[in-house]
Amino acid sequence: MLQRTINTERLLLRGWKPDDHAPFAAMCADPDVMRYIGNGKTRTADDAARYIASFKKEWNERGFGLFAVESKQTGDLIGFTGLSWPDFLPEVLPSVEIGWRFSKPSWGKGFASEAAAAALSFGVNELGITDIVSIYQLENGASARIMQKLGMIFDRQTIDPTCEREVEVYRLPKQ
Repeated sequence: MLQRTINTERLLLRGWKPDDHAPFAAMCADPDVMRYIGNGKTRTADDAARYIASFKKEWNERGFGLFAVESKQTGDLIGFTGLSWPDFLPEVLPSVEIGWRFSKPSWGKGFASEAAAAALSFGVNELGITDIVSIYQLENGASARIMQKLGMIFDRQTIDPTCEREVEVYRLPKQ
């Protein structure tokens, strides 16, 4: 499946381009951005390249994945959002996860909520996926607020077995 492009008021959700590597690597190297991702450690530029390759592979294999998110105002990559297979937390499978990560300069401007709402709509209305969860580490209240804005409801608290950190799972209510 070709990756879909989605326009919102301020953002372009699109496929990944070679020019995205450097800004994405910078996000992965930022300790504040990575604090609540897995074990909280920063990632290298090579790690970032592997992540982008895996994002593209998921689109090809599943017909959904993580969009690169570009600011329409600047044309810069500011983060990602979209749907993925949360195999790191087997207890929620076969649910699909909606997630996001944004560069620190883009925080507090509503970009994550705007982008995630568009990606969620794509998943539900265009792909027909209705079993969708979102997962966050307990200290990351900003992500919890986005999940609530998306209309998701608390499902459970558990441990992420990949890093032994406590997480909460929110779920899209059944229609």
